[in-house]
Amino acid sequence: MRWVRWVRWVPSVRRGAATAVLLVASLALPAALAGCGPSGGRPVAGPTAQGAEARAGERSEVGKGAGDGTGQSPGRPDQGGSDQGRRGPGSPPVVDHVPTRDKVVFLTYDDGAERDPRFIDLVRRRRLPVSMFLTDSVVGPGYGHFARLRSVGASLQNHTLDHPALRGLPYAGQRAEICGQQRKLTSRFGIRPHLFRPPYGAYDATTLRAAADCGIAAVVLWRVTLEGDGTLTYVRGAHRLAPGDIISVPAGETPPLTLAERTTRLLRELEEQGLRVGRLEDHVR
Repeated sequence: MRWVRWVRWVPSVRRGAATAVLLVASLALPAALAGCGPSGGRPVAGPTAQGAEARAGERSEVGKGAGDGTGQSPGRPDQGGSDQGRRGPGSPPVVDHVPTRDKVVFLTYDDGAERDPRFIDLVRRRRLPVSMFLTDSVVGPGYGHFARLRSVGASLQNHTLDHPALRGLPYAGQRAEICGQQRKLTSRFGIRPHLFRPPYGAYDATTLRAAADCGIAAVVLWRVTLEGDGTLTYVRGAHRLAPGDIISVPAGETPPLTLAERTTRLLRELEEQGLRVGRLEDHVR
């Protein structure tokens, strides 16, 4: 304070010079104090892992899927084949179309609500390598039907325990749904599925992490839906079948055509276009 009072009484020229000195000192003081904190202080945190995961989830193309009988198209990655650009390290790829030169498409059936005995005969007679994505609460006591389907060549895959929309659920809940159905299918059939379809096509970064932790190798969406009346609808891309397309067959409540009738109609269309049914598990690992 004495020095400040002295500045007040110096001649005008010296007063200006002293004021400049004070100004420089005042600017340097915060910088000096910043380096005087206690050692070991924590740096300012960057974005949290939770925030990064939320942003990753927002980038995931998600929607309610026609493949689950909702009548709405699922969201899709813009690029065909996989969601490699959106998933984190170690997460399973998300596919709705398989890049392949083979003239094959892939038939996938959801939930397990529709149990048409004639469909079993069709799969056996035509040797169709179909994939059944099963929900435990929907299949209920009907696992015997799917044991018969498996015996004639169908593969059984994971579609959660209770069919919730997974996106936005906490990790523990999503893991319980996916791992729980893994355990159910393992205990009933002695198999451990490596493909998973999220209900309604809805997923986020947490879904992919939980799926990986449950032993899932790929998350399977779809580009084409076989509707209850046997017509095809397209989620994205060209409105025609192409090699590598994954086709979802929803479990409608009262479809105009039975599962066997819809599949038979589709098989005729595939034959006309020179396509056949391939085994999805052989192309997605």
